[in-house]
Amino acid sequence: MQPIKEPGFRRSVDLMFNRAVALMDLPPGLEEKIRVCNATYTVRFGVRLRGQLQTFTGYRSVHSEHMEPVKGGIRYAPNVDQDEVEALAALMTFKCALVEAPFGGSKGGLCIDPREYDEHELELITRRFAYELIKRDMINPAQNVPAPDMGTGEREMAWMADQYARMNTTDINSKACVTGKPLNAGGIAGRVEATGRGVQYALREFFREPLDVQRAGLAGSLDGKRVIVQGLGNVGFHAAHFLQDEDGAKIIAVIERDGALYSEDGLDVRAVHDWIGTHGGVAGFPHAQYVEEGASLLEEDCDILIPAALEGVINLSNAERIRAKMIIEAANGPITFGADEVLRQKGTVIIPDLYANAGGVTVSYFEWVKNLSHIRFGRMQRRQEEARHQLIVDELERLSADTGIGWQLSPGFKEKYLKGAGELELVRSGLDDTMRGAFQSMRELWHERSDVEDLRTAGFLVSINRVAAAYRAKGL
Repeated sequence: MQPIKEPGFRRSVDLMFNRAVALMDLPPGLEEKIRVCNATYTVRFGVRLRGQLQTFTGYRSVHSEHMEPVKGGIRYAPNVDQDEVEALAALMTFKCALVEAPFGGSKGGLCIDPREYDEHELELITRRFAYELIKRDMINPAQNVPAPDMGTGEREMAWMADQYARMNTTDINSKACVTGKPLNAGGIAGRVEATGRGVQYALREFFREPLDVQRAGLAGSLDGKRVIVQGLGNVGFHAAHFLQDEDGAKIIAVIERDGALYSEDGLDVRAVHDWIGTHGGVAGFPHAQYVEEGASLLEEDCDILIPAALEGVINLSNAERIRAKMIIEAANGPITFGADEVLRQKGTVIIPDLYANAGGVTVSYFEWVKNLSHIRFGRMQRRQEEARHQLIVDELERLSADTGIGWQLSPGFKEKYLKGAGELELVRSGLDDTMRGAFQSMRELWHERSDVEDLRTAGFLVSINRVAAAYRAKGL
């Protein structure tokens, strides 16, 4: 339970904004324009279910229209409210600016526990919610483009896209009205893994900088680093899986709703994820210690802590006891403003949410571009690329034979070199490039300005500057 004396999520975002903007020289009017949420729409609609009419409440908030369309996910959760949606919309503005995705910030939510409804009921609810938003232009490829968030996924995005197409039968770009769709409904390869993959790329970029690694009290690469993951949903699972399988990190704990699992030797992340899918929780999983009070493992000693679930899980009630050397915020707002101050004083390095989980919106941007261009990435150049590579391999093999040198290409080289980049490879390349560039833009301020003490402040400074520049270009 978040301590009463702490500000809420919306206020926390404002305070973090204030801390950064105090280091800038913005005109007061422009500062206020960037801070405030432009509009929040509340819709209440009825759906006939189980023989009676049920009323649902949904929100769509637009924080900033310095660029359009605005972008942001839609979450389904029983505790969704206006403050939460507005806080998330503000974060989306700064997140998009930081990774240079050409969007303003938006967010949506429906106050519902999706686990209480079957698939058919969820489709009826989702289509009606979409209808209410579409008729207000709150879903539109040129104005407001939602995506999945907590409690939603490909399925819900496909329903929303279809609802938009039904209501806008002549819009050739209708598929671009939402992102995060299934591949067979206009989606893009790599979108499901995108946020978790972005967390991995963010950590890789951090560990390429020995000075930063040393600042976190660590050394070397990601290989062997002890990692704790809170929340093994889509984001947490993919981040943990990629770090374990591709970078050699050791996932020593997984924290879920019903408790946590701990193993100093490391957990098999895929096996844990499959167990949760089958049993609904981590309890009973073999080959690991079960801890009923799962949140206590947030305070366990580790190299990297990855909060990947809800906001406010690290707050003034536990911040002093957090022993992780560094934290990467895979979730939105998992560290409250007060806890952030405590951790900074302790020297804990935090890779902030507005950067760390930007992989989702980055790949959503790629999907939006794909939908507007009406062509799959790689379709035009892949085979030509393979043909050019084949010419080089053939020439090398001819030279070897003609000169009698007798050398051979390394095993596997020919197959890898000849394979042209398809959509998935291009998406991953674009995401990696984006995460590298965004980190370096934050790092430059972090290292060059003595008044910028942490990456979060640096990230806000970069983002606010870019938003301010966009407003100035509009003549504001």
